[in-house]
Amino acid sequence: PSVPRHTNRLINEKSPYLLQHAHNPVDWYPWGREAFDKAKMENKLIFLSVGYSTCHWCHVMEEESFKSKEIGEIMNEHFVCIKVDREERPDVDKVYMTFVQATSGGGGWPMSVWLTPDLKPFAGGTYFPPEDGVHRVGFRTVLLRIAEQWKENKDALLESSQRILEALQHTSEIHVQGQESPPPPKEVMDTCFQQLSRSYDEDYGGFSKFPKFPTPVNLNFLFTYWALHRTTPEGARALQMALHTLKMMAHGGIHDHIGQGFHRYSTDQHWHVPHFEKMLYDQGQLAVMYSRAFQISGDEFFADVVRDILLYVSRDLSDQAGGFYSAEDADSYPTTTSREKREGAFCVWAAKELRALLPDPVEGATEGTTLGDVFMHHYGVEEAGNVDPMKDPHQELKGKNVLIARCSPELTAARFGLEPGRLSALLQECRQRLSSARAQRPRPHLDTKMLAAWNGLMISGFAQAGTALAEQEYVSRAAQAAAFLRTHLFDPDSGRLLRSCYRGKDSSVEQSTVPIQGFLEDYVFVIQALFDLYEASLEQGWLEWALHLQHMQDKLFWDPKGFAYFSTEAGDPSLLLRLKDDQDGAEPTPNSVTVTNLLRAACYSGHMDWVEKAGKILAAFSERLQKIPITLPEMVRATAVFHHTIKQVIICGDPQGEDTKEMLHCVRSVFSPNKVLMVADGDSAGFLYRQLPFLSSLERKDGKATAYICSNFTCSLPVTSVQELRGMLSP
Repeated sequence: PSVPRHTNRLINEKSPYLLQHAHNPVDWYPWGREAFDKAKMENKLIFLSVGYSTCHWCHVMEEESFKSKEIGEIMNEHFVCIKVDREERPDVDKVYMTFVQATSGGGGWPMSVWLTPDLKPFAGGTYFPPEDGVHRVGFRTVLLRIAEQWKENKDALLESSQRILEALQHTSEIHVQGQESPPPPKEVMDTCFQQLSRSYDEDYGGFSKFPKFPTPVNLNFLFTYWALHRTTPEGARALQMALHTLKMMAHGGIHDHIGQGFHRYSTDQHWHVPHFEKMLYDQGQLAVMYSRAFQISGDEFFADVVRDILLYVSRDLSDQAGGFYSAEDADSYPTTTSREKREGAFCVWAAKELRALLPDPVEGATEGTTLGDVFMHHYGVEEAGNVDPMKDPHQELKGKNVLIARCSPELTAARFGLEPGRLSALLQECRQRLSSARAQRPRPHLDTKMLAAWNGLMISGFAQAGTALAEQEYVSRAAQAAAFLRTHLFDPDSGRLLRSCYRGKDSSVEQSTVPIQGFLEDYVFVIQALFDLYEASLEQGWLEWALHLQHMQDKLFWDPKGFAYFSTEAGDPSLLLRLKDDQDGAEPTPNSVTVTNLLRAACYSGHMDWVEKAGKILAAFSERLQKIPITLPEMVRATAVFHHTIKQVIICGDPQGEDTKEMLHCVRSVFSPNKVLMVADGDSAGFLYRQLPFLSSLERKDGKATAYICSNFTCSLPVTSVQELRGMLSP
C-alpha cells in the first residue's frame, strides 16, 4: 500500500469504521467535546456522518465523496465534520435517525445530517451521489446550499431546528396513559398472528415480497403462538409458516452453502440473491430459531443448519480470547490483483470455474456425468450466470452464480441415477473443494469490534443450541464468551457493563481511552444470555451475575413516571432526546426482551416487584400493542408469557447423576415458552437456596431425581417419571 497523503484524528480511534476514514482528506472528528467546542467557537455548522464498517453504501459514499480532495475542501471550510460508528454509538444514531425518518419518510446508512453548533438537526438524508443527477441533488450542491443558508438565514435555521426538536420530543414519547394496565393477551396475540398471516409468502416463506429479511422476532412469536394453540388450525398454520420460512432460507442464497452462516437479507422474493454482509446478531438469533425448529419438529435438517451457523461463527467471527466479532463485509477484491472491490466477490462462482474444479466422472451415475454436472444441477448454476439483472444494478454479479438449492436431494439423485446417501457424500465433497478454492480469494473486511449486546445474542445462540442438540461443546463455547464479557466488558468497581472492546495488535483485546458505557440493549441481551447459559450449564455464578445486572439496569434506565426503560442513561448533555425504541427489527427492541427477562429474574430470585415492572412495560406500550402488534412481535410474545405465568421446573437431584441427566434432557428437549429450569442440588448454602428458601422443603422421592412444577412458588406433587414430566411441560 502507498503512503497515505492525509491523516485525520480518526487515526487515534479503535472502531474499524472510523479507522476506514482516517486517511480521507476530510478533517473528521469523532463524536465528542473537541468537535462540539470547535463548532461553537467558530460558529460553524456540524456535518454528521453515521455508518458502520460493513455497510455497502457507506463505502460507495466514501469512494465518491469523502476521498475527493475537492469535496473534502468544501466540507472542511464550511463545517465541523463528525464521523460516528452506529454500532459503537447506537444512542447518537437513534436520535438523528428519528429526525431523518420523521422529515424524509425514510432512513438508512450512511446517514448524513446537518446540525447547528448546539447539535440540533435541521437537514438530513442518507446516501448522496457526489454530483447532481436527473433525479437527485448531488452532495457538493447540498453542502454549498446549506453553507449559504447558514450565512444568509442563520436565525431562521436556528428557529426551525428548535421547532423540529420540540416536535420530535413530543412524538417520540412513550409513556403509560392514565391507569392503563397490560393489554388483553388473547386479542393482541390473535391480531398479531392475523397481521403476520396476511403478509406471509405462501410459496417462499417470509413476510414480504422483497427485499426479504430473516426477522427472527416473527419466527419466535409464531413458535410461541403454536405452543399456546397446538390443537387449533391457527396453531398448526403458525408452526407451518415458521418452519417453511426457515427451510426456504436454508435452501436459499441468503445461506452461504460453502462458507456457512447467513447473509444479511435477500434482495428478491426467493431468498436467492443476498446483500452479502454477515452480521453477528443474525447468526446468534438464527441459531436460536433453528434450535427451536429442531426441538419442535425433531427434523435433523434444522439441527444441521444450527451446526452450520455455529461452525461459521467459531471459525470466522471468534476472537482467541473468547469474544465474538461484529461482522464480515459484503465487498471484497475478486482477485489478488484487482484494484476495485465488488459486492459478493468472495461468494459467487462462474460456471466455467465450477467445471474446472469438479471435473471428475461420477461412478455409478448416468454415463458421462461429472461432479460438476451434479453440483451445478443441484445448486441452480447456469452457464451465463443465475442472477437476475434487475437484482444487480451495478452489474457486479454479471456472469456469476449465487448457489441456491433448487432441487430436493431425492430429485437430484433420481436425475443422475444415484442413491440419496451417495448424493449427500458427493455434494459434501464438492462443497469442501469449493471451500478450499474460495480460501485462495481475498477475504472481505472483518469488523473486529466486540459489542456486549451482540455477544449476548450469540451466547444465547450457543447456549440454546447446546441444550436443544445436547452438545456440551456449544455450552462450553457460550461459557467462554460469557467469561470474556466479564473480563473485558464489565467494570467490577462500578458494577456496570461497557459497550465495546476491540482486537488490538498481536491479537490483544483493547479498550478505548474513554470506554463507552453500556446501553440498555447491552444489559438486556447479556442478562438474557446469562439466564440461557445458567439453564444450559447449571452454573449458579451466571445467575448471580444476571440478577446483579438486572438491578443495575433498573437503576440506570427505568422511567419511574412513564414506565418502561429508556435506551440510554440520563445526564449526557450531547444527547438531545432520551428515547424508548418502539419497534422490533433486525434485533428485538430491548423493552420487548426485558419483559421476559424480568419474569425469569423473579422466578430465580423471588423479587415479585420485577413481575410488577414487566406489567408496567406492557402498560406503557399498550396502545401500540393493541393497534399494530406486528411492529412488536417479541413484546406480544412476552404479553402471553406474562399472562400465562411462568412455570418453575425444579429438579431435585445430583446434577451428575444419570437419573437427573435424564430429567434434564427431557425438559430441554421440549419447547415451552413459559418455563424456567433450575436444579436443587441440596447445597443449602448455594446462591439459589439463599434466593429461594422454599427450595429446602423440596425433597427427592424414594432417593430418585424428582421434578416439581411450581407456579408463583406453589409446587405440584413430586414427579419421578420422565413420561409424566413431559406431559406436564406443555403450556
